[in-house]
Amino acid sequence: MIINDYCQKVGRRSIEFFVELGKWSILLYRIIKSTGYLLKHRRLVLNQMIKMGVNSLPLVTVVSIFTGAVASWQAAYQFQGVIPGAMSLDFLGAAVSAAILIELSPVLAGIVVAGRVGASIAAEIGTMRVTEQIDAFESLAIDPVQYLAAPRVTAGWTMMPILVIYSDFVAHLGAFLVASFMLHISPETFFSSAKKYFLAYNVWSGLIKAFVFGGGTALIGCSIGFHTRGGAVGVGRATIQAFVFSSAFILVGDYILATILF
Repeated sequence: MIINDYCQKVGRRSIEFFVELGKWSILLYRIIKSTGYLLKHRRLVLNQMIKMGVNSLPLVTVVSIFTGAVASWQAAYQFQGVIPGAMSLDFLGAAVSAAILIELSPVLAGIVVAGRVGASIAAEIGTMRVTEQIDAFESLAIDPVQYLAAPRVTAGWTMMPILVIYSDFVAHLGAFLVASFMLHISPETFFSSAKKYFLAYNVWSGLIKAFVFGGGTALIGCSIGFHTRGGAVGVGRATIQAFVFSSAFILVGDYILATILF
C-alpha cells in the first residue's frame, strides 16, 4: 500500500513537471515570435535591462568578491600536501581563475539573479494576474506575452552574460586580495599563473551558461506568474516556486551544459 501511494505520488510529480516544461516551451515559442514587436518597443527591453542588470550590481559585487576570496583560500588549502609548497604558488592563480570563469561566476551570479529577479518577475506578473490586469490587457487587444514576458526574457538573455563578465573581474579581485595579503603571493606570480594557463574557451563556456541561465530564469518567472491563482496567497506561493524552479534549473542546467561543453 505504501509503495503504491509512493508510486502514485512520483507519477503525479512527473506529470506536473512535464506540464510545466510544456508551458515553458510554448511561452518561449511565443516570445521568439515577438521579436518584431520588441524592435518597435525597445524602451520596454531597456527598462527591464536596468532592473535586471544595473540594479543587481551591488548584490553581484558582494557575492563575487567573497566567492573569489574563498576560492583562493580553499585552493591553497587543497594544494597543501598535494603539490610542494613553492610549486603550488605557480598553480594557484590558474586554478582559481579557471574555477571562476567556468563555474563559480555563472552559477552563483545566476542564483543571485534567480532570487532577486526571477522571484520578482513571478510576483509582479502574478499580482497582475490575480488583480485581472492581464485580462484588461487582453480586452484591449494587447498581447501580455509581447508586453510583459518578451522584454523580460530578452533582458535576461542580454544582461546575464554582462553580469557574469563583471562577476569574473570582481571575483578575480577578491581572489588576488586573499592571495596577496593572506597567502603572501606576489601579484606577478598570481597573474602570470592565470595568464599562462588561460583559455578563451573557458570564458565563452561561462558566457554560454550565463545566456541560458538568464533567459531560463526570466522565462520560468514569467510562466509561473501567468498561471498564478488564489489571490495574495497564490502570489506568495508563485514567488517561492519561481525561486525554487529557477535555482534547480540553474544547477541541473549547469551539469548538462558542462557535459556538452567539456
